[in-house]
Amino acid sequence: MLFVLIWMTVTVRSLTAAPADTRRVPVYSQHNNHRNISELLDNLLRGYDNSVRPDFGGPPAIVEVDIMVRSMGPISEVDMTYSMDCYFRQSWVDRRLAFQGNKETLALSISMLQRIWKPDTYFYNGKQSYLHTITTPNKFVRLFQDGRVLYSSRLTIKAGCPMNLEDFPMDTQRCPLKFGSFGYTTNDVLYRWNRQRTVAIAEDMKLSQFDLIATPSANQTDVLLSGEYSMLLVSFHLQRHMGNFLIQVYGPCVLLVVLSWVSFWLNREATADRVSLGITTVLTMTFLGLEARTDLPKVPYPTALDFFVFLSFGFIFATIIQFAVVHYFTKYGSGECYFSSDFTSDSSSDDDDWQDNRRLPVEGSCEPTGAGAGRKASCSSVGGSFLRRNGDTHLLEVIPLSEYHLPPPVPGRTARGAWSISCLGCPASNPPVRDGSSADTGAPIVVAPKHRLSFQGQQRRRRKKRTPRFNSVSKIDRASRVVFPLCFLAINMFYWYSYLSRSKRIHST
Repeated sequence: MLFVLIWMTVTVRSLTAAPADTRRVPVYSQHNNHRNISELLDNLLRGYDNSVRPDFGGPPAIVEVDIMVRSMGPISEVDMTYSMDCYFRQSWVDRRLAFQGNKETLALSISMLQRIWKPDTYFYNGKQSYLHTITTPNKFVRLFQDGRVLYSSRLTIKAGCPMNLEDFPMDTQRCPLKFGSFGYTTNDVLYRWNRQRTVAIAEDMKLSQFDLIATPSANQTDVLLSGEYSMLLVSFHLQRHMGNFLIQVYGPCVLLVVLSWVSFWLNREATADRVSLGITTVLTMTFLGLEARTDLPKVPYPTALDFFVFLSFGFIFATIIQFAVVHYFTKYGSGECYFSSDFTSDSSSDDDDWQDNRRLPVEGSCEPTGAGAGRKASCSSVGGSFLRRNGDTHLLEVIPLSEYHLPPPVPGRTARGAWSISCLGCPASNPPVRDGSSADTGAPIVVAPKHRLSFQGQQRRRRKKRTPRFNSVSKIDRASRVVFPLCFLAINMFYWYSYLSRSKRIHST
């Protein structure tokens, strides 16, 4: 009985202790794995010299590279640089690090980078590139069983991009990225692109001013005095967006040129209006041209945008020159006339003078005595006299010349619209013309009606009907209304066709 009790007690204890032993097995196994990996790495690095490249003294080490571009920008034409954020991956085989075990790859700490060899890659055209270190340095190392090492890091690369801005803003820029070994020649290190993935672009990457249309890559060899160096090259082909320039430059330039053509519809006498319109458009065009080059470097050659601005400026300036020509060929005195008759301006002036009760010179002299419609007049041989229409009657009053301060008539020339008429009491050479009464009886002295005077030409001119006439328009203005728009349209078609075909732009979807 004692033996049976002892056996049952041992059995119960063994059953209760079994789960605890089962739980301790993974802990021991994990501890053993850590110990095995640590021992493995210690064995790999025992006697390892990180200053010596793999296969030293043998064939050159081959470094395979691929790039994953996450974002790109900004792209500066002034500095001729571009920036991009990317994952830069390098892979090479170091047989000193080959191992055997259950795991195919080992993810190592970045502290291992200081203990193993890695290529001294640098960017030939790099400017102010840096490694991301938030929250920790963005890089990792993976080790494969055959000794292949994968080293990946996140970089922001700012590189130079020599730009040709002759076709700006219809240009396509090719921004290169060159990188290779800083100290190892082709006898020690060779760079190759990863065949599976060369340059990958993130699907969600977008640029504000450009479209990334191609990323060709190539292998090159840089020959220097110290030797030949292996180098990899990738070129980012960037096509510029034109929408911003169409809105801010091209559209306003076209509108300013069209606005300058408004002066062709203004009459030639509107000098102030046409000059002010021309000067305003010239100054606005000058400001617009200077503003368009604010974000561009001071290149020694004109760009496509400069040509268009200069073309617009030339048309606006030609509009001002056109008005100067029109104004030069405008005849003196051709002012605004809203009504005119069929005869000359001199005849019009005579008729207006007659209607405005102006005094016209005649031969002889008569002094009026009295007032009113029945005014009496007596002749005098002193000085000359004037005639004035008396009311609505067909009578002519004789007004003494002494009342007016006018220059004496030129000998041998009669005044404009003068009549051959004589007054009562004048010398015998100019006998008076009477109409039924004499000066002695006190009756009014009346000059003969128009048909008795030399008014036949004046009557014929007054019988002609007045016709309205618009402001005078120059023939040069009429021709300019057609010539200027046609020339501007033809030059624009040639401009856009030549630059768009030369730049070979690709319409992105």
